[in-house]
Amino acid sequence: MKTISEVVSEKPWVGWALFGGTLLVVFLFGLFGASIVERRQEAFITQHVAPLPDWEPRNEVWGQNYPRQWERYRRTARTDFQSKYAGSTHIDYLERYPKLVVMWAGYAFSRDYNQGRGHYHAVNDTRATLRTGVPQPGTCWTCKSTDVPRLMNELGVAEFYSKTWQELGEEVVNHIGCQDCHDPKTMNLRITRPALVEAFQRQGKNITDATHQEMRSLVCAQCHVEYYFRKGDNYLIFPWDEGLGAEDMEKYFDGIGHVDWVHSISRAPMLKAQHPDYELFLTGVHAQRGVSCSDCHMPYRSEGGVKFTDHHLVSPLNNIAASCQVCHRESEETLRRDVISRQDRISELRYLAEDATTKAHIEAGAAWEAGAGEAEMKEILQLIRHSQWRWDYVAASNGMGFHSPQESARLLGSAIQKAGEARLKLSRVLHGLGVTDPVPMPDLSTKEDAQRFIGLDMEALRASKEEFMDTVVPQWERSARERAETGTRPALQQTSGESDY
Repeated sequence: MKTISEVVSEKPWVGWALFGGTLLVVFLFGLFGASIVERRQEAFITQHVAPLPDWEPRNEVWGQNYPRQWERYRRTARTDFQSKYAGSTHIDYLERYPKLVVMWAGYAFSRDYNQGRGHYHAVNDTRATLRTGVPQPGTCWTCKSTDVPRLMNELGVAEFYSKTWQELGEEVVNHIGCQDCHDPKTMNLRITRPALVEAFQRQGKNITDATHQEMRSLVCAQCHVEYYFRKGDNYLIFPWDEGLGAEDMEKYFDGIGHVDWVHSISRAPMLKAQHPDYELFLTGVHAQRGVSCSDCHMPYRSEGGVKFTDHHLVSPLNNIAASCQVCHRESEETLRRDVISRQDRISELRYLAEDATTKAHIEAGAAWEAGAGEAEMKEILQLIRHSQWRWDYVAASNGMGFHSPQESARLLGSAIQKAGEARLKLSRVLHGLGVTDPVPMPDLSTKEDAQRFIGLDMEALRASKEEFMDTVVPQWERSARERAETGTRPALQQTSGESDY
């Protein structure tokens, strides 16, 4: 076989061909390498089209600097995804679970309780709910708007909490967004709600020591947690001093004598769970494996050579390929079926807990009517309080227990047991008062039936809210627009809460 040099000496054109081919290959490899470097650099280059003040609440302004993230975030305005138990569509939970009306008798949740449609609609949905027909503290705005960190900075945290909900109405106009989680100078994740920082401090922890991966959950834990308003000044506090478990917080509340409301039928001193998503999540396998909230609800997305977090906050079931299949190799259908099967089991237990606790409330009401005394009812009312707290701890959390199915099942089993114990004791009290027949149960097959049973005048409540939405809310939005026009303070550029998505 001839060597290359021999071939070239016989046929000089072969040498030129090899030379040209080598140049072409080197050029193509160089071009490919330069493209990779350029794309990687794009991920770190930020063109600040508009300066970002420390407390800029307008998501549109942030969007000028971060168009990819803003374009994806705007999709949270969409309300077209519905899973079996949740999603972003409108779901009337009182209609779906009428017994909730009785469980919350005497509390504003018995009027209105809907599926949250997402961060984009937070301000509008808070204005529209019948629950805000009852006088509310300004603290209720804490997790609903990017205006909140601005107002806390201007007024002071305690002064913000001391305001009424309506007093702050014209100031809170921008829905949840960029500034709630990001430092405008560095884009690093940051905590803007002091209650989380304070809860860490009371446990002897410094939240600034958290890793980036931990922060990808902690920014969510600013709001997706259990909390309460301190009596007297409405200061927002996370009840974590005894621990982050359901029984730990129950112990804390019992210790300070906290009562959210007194049940209008059973007279039990009740607790209302908010949405302890973070605490329940910590007991699940995903948290134990180091997975963050953002890994599932805000998975990474690539466009060209740029990798960024998908700010279209949505159920992982709407994006199984990017959320679940990064770790799990099963098919989308298998993964969806696995999620729903776990939720179905939690739903069954939840229904049993609702049924037992509702009956306990009604039977306690019958005991009072029959002449029961405070002393013989005290332990019973505590059992009802603890039963409903455990049920609500799971029910108020998003995901129908999926974030921690085992813990959710345990808590619901405990709720059923405590409600059953309360009913057994009530039967003895009633029998001692001469009531030997079973207490008749009302027809609770619809939300309307349940609301009539507890004495709500829904027509008057809806009329009052309609007047509020027609008169007060437009005044708030006019004030916001005037601030924007005069430049005295930032206001919402798009107040409708709707989007072209």
